[in-house]
Amino acid sequence: MPADPSPRLAVEVRRSARRSRTVSAYREGDRTIVLIPARMSEAEEQRWVGVMLDKLAAQESRRTLGDDDLSERAHRLSAQYFEGRAKPSSVRWVTNQNARWGSCTPSEGSIRLSHRLQGMPEYVVDYVLLHELAHLLVPGHGASFWQLLEAYPRTERARGYLEGVVAADRLPHLLKDRSE
Repeated sequence: MPADPSPRLAVEVRRSARRSRTVSAYREGDRTIVLIPARMSEAEEQRWVGVMLDKLAAQESRRTLGDDDLSERAHRLSAQYFEGRAKPSSVRWVTNQNARWGSCTPSEGSIRLSHRLQGMPEYVVDYVLLHELAHLLVPGHGASFWQLLEAYPRTERARGYLEGVVAADRLPHLLKDRSE
């Protein structure tokens, strides 16, 4: 699935005749600027925009967010996708969740994310935060819960990423079992 920028994050592609081979990107306020050679085709441009958005997201997610940053991010996501209706009282990283990515206690308004998410791409952390924020509005995993998450354009991609991480964690055990 090609990288698609967040609906609120504009991407500006700048072509340069001086640039012959390299592609680079950086954030400028609420925009992402991608610099490419002028001779690049439209198809190459689209591919490189996706690659550079993924690279930037990976770089940004490597900067470990503290609990305050995580809480601020949760409030921003709630405003962006749920009209501010999901209001967590606390959002924090925890080290005791090895079987799940996050958890929520709706009666307390608390959200906890597994430390295993640290270093994953930003869109994956955002998805898990949105998943837990949605539980503040809808406790179970019924149709109305999943309908809330449809607003986030990278839900399917983030779920696939997390499924891949789980599968990769199991892979060494499967290979070991086969060799015995």
